[in-house]
Amino acid sequence: MDPLITYLVVGVIVFVALVVFLNFFPVMLWISALASGVRIGIITLVAMRLRRVVPSRIVNPLIKATKAGLGLTINQLESHFLAGGNVDRVVNALIAAQRANIELEFARAAAIDLAGRDVLQAVQMSVNPKVIETPVVSAVAKDGIEVKVRARVTVRANIDRLVGGAGEETIIARVGEGIVSTNGSANSHKDVLENPDLISRTVLGKGLDAGTAFEILSIDIADVDVGKNIGAYLQTEQAEADKQIAQAKAEERRAMAVAQEQEMKARVVEMRARVVESESQVPLAMADALKSGKLGVMDYLNMKNIEADTHMRGTIGGKPAEGPNSDNETR
Repeated sequence: MDPLITYLVVGVIVFVALVVFLNFFPVMLWISALASGVRIGIITLVAMRLRRVVPSRIVNPLIKATKAGLGLTINQLESHFLAGGNVDRVVNALIAAQRANIELEFARAAAIDLAGRDVLQAVQMSVNPKVIETPVVSAVAKDGIEVKVRARVTVRANIDRLVGGAGEETIIARVGEGIVSTNGSANSHKDVLENPDLISRTVLGKGLDAGTAFEILSIDIADVDVGKNIGAYLQTEQAEADKQIAQAKAEERRAMAVAQEQEMKARVVEMRARVVESESQVPLAMADALKSGKLGVMDYLNMKNIEADTHMRGTIGGKPAEGPNSDNETR
């Protein structure tokens, strides 16, 4: 075999072995840690590889913590990394808290980070308060006028209540509740317009930051506008509803009257039918009287003459005579 090819093959093998060795044994990271004053063994870094821990994510934050004088150990950072936390963010938060003279221990910072909150942002908010702007909150004063209010709430993070404390949504909801309560108790919307700080004092006096991860520093009213006359609108709607109810009741009474009228007409027809039925019994009764001799022929003829005379007089007077046989005779 050609010596040149042999040298090339050996060089490639040595290069691959060196890359594998440096990849598994982070020598450069170990040298960087030693140069920064962090005492850590190369075997410890290899053990991190075996525990599926990225050594750079532990060593680099440890270097920053050592330079800042935090006194953290590699076991603390590694255990937090294995728990799923962000080691670099926790160390940055501890450094920021130390610079701002805020008491924050590693266990507290790790718990806040594992709870899903940004611990670095919380420390920054403790130093630099955050302004939360509420949406427009509509409320109605006692005189029925709508008042629209938008407020700005200045809050500071409370590190002791970050774990288990309510967030910004709770602050906004409580401030909105306080605005509605204050406007609703005002006798006139003019009182709110003249003294908007009344809302701030009332809301601050309720202790709205209880149970939250924030401490309310101030509540400032950004804008106050007059809306609709809700009282007049509701009265109009009530009058319209009363009118519709009255119309419905009147329609009900009219329907009952029509039904009663139809019922009376049916009763009239029924009574007329009974009259006709009764009149149909007269000829039969007269026939029985003739047969039994109780009515003579002359009596019957005299009765017919009287009926004819009565009918003639009614015809001359323009009014048909009434009688049991008047309709038959007219026809």
